Formats: sequence, structure tokens, C-alpha cells
Amino acid sequence: MCSLNVFGFAFKLVGHLILMLCSWIISEIPMNWFINGGFMEMKTAFLGGVRGKKWLEWYESMSVKGWKIQNLYHHYIGPKKVKKSWWRKLLVSWLLGSVLVASWIFWCMNCSAFERRKETLASMCDERARMLQDQFNVSMNHVQALSILIATFHHGMNPSAIDQNTFARYAERTAFERPLTSGVAYAVKVLHSEREQFEKQQGWTIKRMDTLEQIPVQKDEYASEIQEPSPVQEEYAPVIFAQDTISHVVSLDMLSGKEDRENVLRARASGKGVLTAPFRLLKSNRLGVILTFAVYKTELPSNATPNERIQATDGYLGGVFDIESLVEKLLHQLASKQTIFVNVYDITNFSDPISMYGSNVTDDGMYHVSSLNFGDPFRKHEMRCRFKQKPPWPLLAVLTWVAVTVIAWLMGYILYVTMNRIERAEDGYQVMMELKKRAEAADVAKSQFLATVSHEIRTPMNGVLGMLQMLMDTELDITQQDYVRTAQGSGKALVSLINEVLDQAKIESGKLELEAVQFDVRAILDDVLSLFSGKSQDKGIELAVYISDRVPEVLIGDPGRFRQIITNLMGNSIKFTDKGHIFVTVHLLEEVMSSIDVETEASSKNTLSGFPVADRRRSWGRFKTFSQEGTTCPESLSTSSELINLIVSVEDTGVGIPLEAQSRVFTPFMQVGPSISRTHGGTGIGLSISKCLVGLMNGEIGFVSEPHIGSTFTFTAIFTNGRSNSNEYKNQQVNKQVGSVSSEFQGMTALVVDPRLVRAKVTRYHLQRVGINVKIASDLNQGLGHVSSATAIINMVLVEKEAWEKDPDLAALFANRLNKYDPSDPLKLFLLGNSTGSTKTSMGKFGSYTPTVIMKPLRASMLAASLQRAMGAGNKGSSRNGGMPLLPLKNLLRGKQILVVDDNNVNLRVAAGALKKYGATVECADSGRKAIDMLKPPHHFDACFMDIQMPEMDGFEATRKVREMEHDINDRIQRGEIPVEAYGNVSNWHVPILAMTADVIQATHEECLKCEMDGYVSKPFEGEQLYREVARFLKSTPTHT
Repeated sequence: MCSLNVFGFAFKLVGHLILMLCSWIISEIPMNWFINGGFMEMKTAFLGGVRGKKWLEWYESMSVKGWKIQNLYHHYIGPKKVKKSWWRKLLVSWLLGSVLVASWIFWCMNCSAFERRKETLASMCDERARMLQDQFNVSMNHVQALSILIATFHHGMNPSAIDQNTFARYAERTAFERPLTSGVAYAVKVLHSEREQFEKQQGWTIKRMDTLEQIPVQKDEYASEIQEPSPVQEEYAPVIFAQDTISHVVSLDMLSGKEDRENVLRARASGKGVLTAPFRLLKSNRLGVILTFAVYKTELPSNATPNERIQATDGYLGGVFDIESLVEKLLHQLASKQTIFVNVYDITNFSDPISMYGSNVTDDGMYHVSSLNFGDPFRKHEMRCRFKQKPPWPLLAVLTWVAVTVIAWLMGYILYVTMNRIERAEDGYQVMMELKKRAEAADVAKSQFLATVSHEIRTPMNGVLGMLQMLMDTELDITQQDYVRTAQGSGKALVSLINEVLDQAKIESGKLELEAVQFDVRAILDDVLSLFSGKSQDKGIELAVYISDRVPEVLIGDPGRFRQIITNLMGNSIKFTDKGHIFVTVHLLEEVMSSIDVETEASSKNTLSGFPVADRRRSWGRFKTFSQEGTTCPESLSTSSELINLIVSVEDTGVGIPLEAQSRVFTPFMQVGPSISRTHGGTGIGLSISKCLVGLMNGEIGFVSEPHIGSTFTFTAIFTNGRSNSNEYKNQQVNKQVGSVSSEFQGMTALVVDPRLVRAKVTRYHLQRVGINVKIASDLNQGLGHVSSATAIINMVLVEKEAWEKDPDLAALFANRLNKYDPSDPLKLFLLGNSTGSTKTSMGKFGSYTPTVIMKPLRASMLAASLQRAMGAGNKGSSRNGGMPLLPLKNLLRGKQILVVDDNNVNLRVAAGALKKYGATVECADSGRKAIDMLKPPHHFDACFMDIQMPEMDGFEATRKVREMEHDINDRIQRGEIPVEAYGNVSNWHVPILAMTADVIQATHEECLKCEMDGYVSKPFEGEQLYREVARFLKSTPTHT
């Protein structure tokens, strides 16, 4: 492990040096390209792509690293006069340091090899000690079993079943169970009073052993007959049975020998096996030990006292262990390539250990000690091990030292070359750094200028549009109304342009963010249609929207940005389409995926207007969602899922995009040709912004275009299903779209006569939204069949202008038939047309029976209002200038007290006028401090609109102060410190405060919530927007009077 860590450290060091060199090269080479404008071109090309931004960020980070390295170089090296001497000193220090590092690595690796050698020795020594100990314990257990045999068959039976021959033969045949013993013997306990009788019975005299211990005899010189009789003593322990290998010990008194006597006395007192100290065995003259077990007359309990054991002793069984031969056999069994020296010691006397096996050898200073436990707690033994060979030369450490040294010196050479190159490039680097700072400063200044100027323009534009809206509510003639509408259109176009410029600045700075609020996608498409309805009618082109029934009614996302994408795409289509149609469709992605294989190419009869169109399937051909790897399971995108993936297509029959210009469609500030901006206007940034917004919605955008045929733009966007709060959201939208779904038309049936199936389906879609059942006929003849059928109940007939003008005589017959359908209440006939002039010409041919004209594009609210007027249903009240009836508006906020806070007098007048139109009582304050004084409880206000940017105290700070006052008073009321009657019997004060701001990014919204604001409205605002926001709170908020 140590060597691996050392190698890792060395390679990491080399890697850092190489990275330093590469970073310098990256920052050095492309700087001329950066100065010449390449960087700005790349930044522009990558504007709408997430992948392009990542590459740009990577390049900038690497360049910054290179510049930092060069800055450190200039900082520490100094001016030209001293830099050469400095880097030469640095180079010399590097070379010397590399030698030291290599030497340290060599030392670490050598230490690691020594530790591994030490671990190997410990493992080998512990293994041998464990095996010797295990085998000794096995032999000891069998010796103890033999003592039980003696007690049972010798002392327990009369006459005895064992004699010398029987014992010798049994011991010899069971010797395999005692592999470490060289022989066993049994000595009987004989008292002095029994000695004479015992000797007569045995036929030999009890011999003494101590003379043999003092004068050891050789193997061939030993004879038991020449031994002296044992001296007189109280007790004797003569050997009566012995294995043939040690039969020479028969008749010897074990109590006459010093070691044996001590061994016998400890054995009978403890009841356990005990060992003697190592001594020279008789005959063999080899080192050995004797293991002794006492043989008792009866089986004693484990808690018997020493005196009880002594009294119950019958004899002693001993096993002789030849330690030297045993260890040699063991080492022979464990022979290995790395031979070691083994020494076994008796360390009972730690200051004077007794060597039991092994010889003194010259060691290399490395040894290992393993403890041995032979079962006798009194005696201590250990095994000491050493290697026979000297440690090998650390070849790997030497090679590593050489490798690290060579690599370090090579890096020193690279450093030498690099420093020379840096010296030559220093002047150019200083110039490029200065140019970079200027470019960054210019970019920051541009962004600040755009944001500041655009914000300052929006504030007066809010006043202009607000005053124009208030002017529309006054008595104006037709000419004046036209002037006001023209001024409103121009103002809104200017606001739209300002928004695009702001979005472009946010995109370049990476600060564009999305909201996550509930919205109705169908209502948004209706609003967008109303923006372009006038232009489509002037040009006489079809403009229609179709949304699949499987699309949820309520989604969660950013409705403003979604509306902006649709508006940009439809705006381009309106500009470049003079005939035919513009058709917007919205489906779930799974619907399109499931119909790809069966969908056929559109023919002229299968389009909205009959004009040929570009194949829309080619517009999403490169989407990853439709690729083989990226195909999403349809079940995962159903309306029951949390995520809803929409696919939106905008199809037109305009002039198309030239093939050579299609590659730069999404490039900002780029248009097809120089004459386009003069003919159609525009800045050329709408599509690039749309592409960026689609990317933020985790979608994709593509297009297909054929010159002189038309174009189709398609994009996908992922939203969250808002079904959990859909009912609450619908209730909030009642005042936003009056009559969008009227119960008056529920159960009615309409007949739609249209020769084009796609257009008929669009009409059916809008009629079904207001609760009307629909039948479709392809021409007037088929329509007459439906009307004449007795089983069919038709409440109204809607005829497309194309079918009506095709055959005037048949149209007259159709009208007469409708008039006779029910003379008391004839069927209502509606003509659907694109151009007001042509439709009026068609109407003039039927004197008394005049059809009602409904101008397209169709929208649910407009269609419901037209049907109500024609059929005598709904609210018939009139209003000035085509607006909503004034009487209902006056009652919406009647009796409500609202405070408007803004430092701009025009904004105050616009907001106050808009709210007064709904019947509210409005008071104004021009600073945050005045607002705090007016909102101090108790007060009579039901809501407050607070401007964000004000001098002295901004709207955030003023709101925080108001909330602090409310919390303090609420706490004091709850604690009973002040009476609730003093504060209008309101125990929980919380006035709804809504922010008024021209900055509607997510960060501003989060700051509003942080300071406990209840919502916000964006400038320039309209009266309906102010009412919609305040109405959410006034339903449940009491009036403080």
C-alpha cells in the first residue's frame, strides 16, 4: 500500500505540471483569435444552445486558469531584469528537490519491504507455534485418558486387569494418538510402611533417581540393576508400568528426583497435568519434559481441596516428550522456500530462560516471538523465529528512485523551455489582457445600459397605455376610437420590443429564469389569437387553433414565456403569409408518437385552407425524443403523470424560407435578407429567444420550410400536471373569461357545413368548448338532409363562407328551408368568414332572412358572446366602445378600500383609474413611509398595491415594516395585553400587499414572498389584471371599517 501511495503521489505531481503547461498553451495560442472577434462569433453562435454554453464555459475556465498561472508568474518573478535569475534558481531548486523526493520515495519503499518481510516472519512463526501447541494438547489429552484407564482397570478391579506386558503392549499400539510423546509410564503411590511388602510383591527394590540427574549416563551405559535403592522416606512413587521405549525407568522412585518430585506433588495437589523443566532424558540424553497426571481412587469434584486430592491419590501417570525430535518433525512438515530458524524456550524464570530447541545463530536483527501454551499455567514457553537468509536487495525501490529522478529532470527541462517561451510571449500577453478587460467592461456596460434604459422606458409606457385604456372608457366617436386603438397598438409593440431586448440581455448574462404557476393553455391560445385576429382578417387568411382533448385543462409552468414562444412563431407567420392559413395545433407527445406510423402526407383537401403545406413530420425529425434511443414510453407521458410533454406546431402557407438561409434561422439579429427588415420589420431575435425558452422548458424546437409552399415550426415543452388544484384555479378564472363556457348552450346541437374536414374539426372543437354538440356536413346538400331529417334536432347552423358562395341558388334554397323549419322560431344561421367585406357581400342576397356573421379566428369567449347576441340569450347590456357593460363592472369592487403606493404620479393615476372602474375606493401614497403610517392597524384598507422601486424606502422594506407591526399587534391581542375592540374586533391583522414592478424575474418573485408579499402585477398593467389579482383576496378578507 505504501508503494502504491508513493506512485500515486509521483504521478499526481507530474500531472499537475503537465496541466500547468497545457493551460498556458490554451490561454496563449487562441488570444489572437479572441481579439479578432472569433470569441464574439462563437458566443453568438452558441446563444440558444445549452451544449454550446457548456463548451463556452469550459473554454473560459481553462483560459482563466492559464491567465492565473501567468499572473502568478508575473507577480512572483518580477521585472525582466531579475526574472531570468529567478527562474534559473527555481529550476535548480526543482532539480535538487526532485533528488530529495526520489530519495524519500526510496526510503519509503525500502521500509515497506522491511515491514512485509517482518509480517511474513510473524505469520510463519505463529503458524509453527500454533501447530506445535495443538499437537501437544492432543497428546496431553490422550495421556490423561490413559490415566483414567489405569484408575479403572488397575485400581478399580481386584485382581488388577493390567500388568507390565499389557500396559506396554497397549501403550505401543496407541502411540499414534500421542505423536509428541516418546513414552508413557505409571508410578504407584507406596507408603514407607508398605515398602517391604511391595518390593517382595514386585520382586525388585525401589531405586533412587537423583544420582542419575547428577551424573548423566550415556545410552549404552545405562543399567537399572546398578542403581542405588531409594533412601528411606515417608512416601515413594516407584514406576511399575512403562512403555517399551522407556522401560528402563521401571522401579525408579519418581519422588527421589528433584524435578520429578516437584512435578508429582504439583500434579496430585492440582488435579491437572503439569510439566517439568527441560532436562536431559535418561538413555537418549536429549532435552525433554515430563507431563504428569495424578490417578485418584475415586472421581473427585472440580472444587476438591488439595488435601482431599492428596489423600485420594493412588499413583501418577507420566508422559515423556522429546522436544528436540518433536520440533524437527514439525519443521520438516512445514518446509518452505523461506527457511527460518526456530528456537523454543522455557521462560518460567524469565531472567534465565532454558533453551528447549535450537542453536545460537547469527541474526540480522529481525526476529519474532510467539507464545506457547502447553496447558500448565505454572510453566511459560515461547518460540523465537529468525530468517536464515539475509534480506534481498530492494530492486524495485532502486528502479523507482531512478524513474522518479528521470521524470523530474525531464519536467525540469520542460519547465526550462516553457519559461523561455513565456519570456518571448510576455509583451503580447499584456496587450491581450488589456483588450480582454476592455471587452468585458464593454459587455457589462452594454448589459447595464440595456437594462436601465429599458426599465426607464417601461415606466412612462405604463402611463401611456394606462391613460389610453382610461380614454377608451370615455365617450369617443368612431374616428377617435380608431386613433386610440392605433396608439395602443403602437405602445404595445414598443413594450414587446423592449421585452425582447431585455430577454436578449438576460440570455447573454445567463439570468433568464422561468416561473412555476398554474395556467390554462386554451385560454392562452385564445389570447394570442385575439392579438392577430385583426391582421388575419385584413389579409383574408385562415387563422385557427386546435388543442387535443387529452391535454389537461390546467398546467403548471411559465405561462408568460409559453405565450411569448407562440406569439413569436405566429407573428412571423402573419408577416410572411398573404394567402392560405396559419394553423396552431397542441397535442400530447404520446399522441403524435403513436400516430407517426399511420399518418399520411397531407393533401390539398386535408389542410385548413386547401393550400399545400410543408410536411410537419419533418419539423421534428431531428428531435431526440423521437430517436431510437430517446423514445419515451407513452404511458409515462399520460395525463395521469406528474409531467406533461406538449408538442406544439405552427403551420403556415407563406413564402417559406430560402434553403441558403435555413441554417441561420435561430441566429440572433440575423434575417433572411437585407430587404426583409425594411418590408416586414422586426429585430431578428424572436426565434433565437424562442429557442432558448424552449431549452429552459426541457424541450426542443425545429422547423421545415419549402419556398413558395410554407413553413411549419414545431417545439416540445414539459410542464407539470395541475390537476390537484384545477378546481380552485377554474374558480379564479371565472372573471377572466366571461362566458367561456356557458350553461345556456348545454344540450344544444349545431350543424357545421364545411367542405374541409380539418377546418370543420376546428369549428367543432370551439363549439364543444361552450357545451354544444356538433354534426358535420361537407356541403349544403348534405346539410339539407340533416335539417330535413325527422330524427335530427338542430338548434343552429354554421356554414363556412366557401360552401355558401359556391352555389348561390343552393344557398338561397338552404336559407328558405331553414326559414320554414319552424315558422314561429326559425333556425339561426351563422356564416363563418375571414374578411368582413366579402362576408357582407354574401349576406346581401337574402332579404328578410339575414344570416349572422361570425368573424374568424374562432375563440370560445367570442363564439359564446356571438351566439348569445344572435339567439337572445345572455347579458344584453351595452357598453361604450365595445367593452363590457359598465354596470356589472361598477359592482365588482363596490365598497372596497384599496391603497396604491407609487412615487410616480402617472402610475398612481393609472392604477387608481383602473380600480375605480370596478367600483373600488382608492387612496394614493407617494412613498413607503406614508404607506406604513396609513397601514398601521387599525385601518380601513382591504388591499394595497406597493411599488418596488421607490426613493427613501423601497417596497420590500415598507412591506417588512407593515408585517412587523401586524405581527406585534396580533401577538399582543392574543396575550390579552390590548383589547380586540380597540382594533375593530379584528384579532388577526393581515392586509394583502401586492407588488407592482417592471422586473418580473423569478428572483424578484422570491424576494416578494420572502418579505411576505401576497403577489405581484407586472408593468405595464391593465385594469383587468389589477382586478384579477385583488379579487383573489377580497373574497375572504373582511373590510376593516
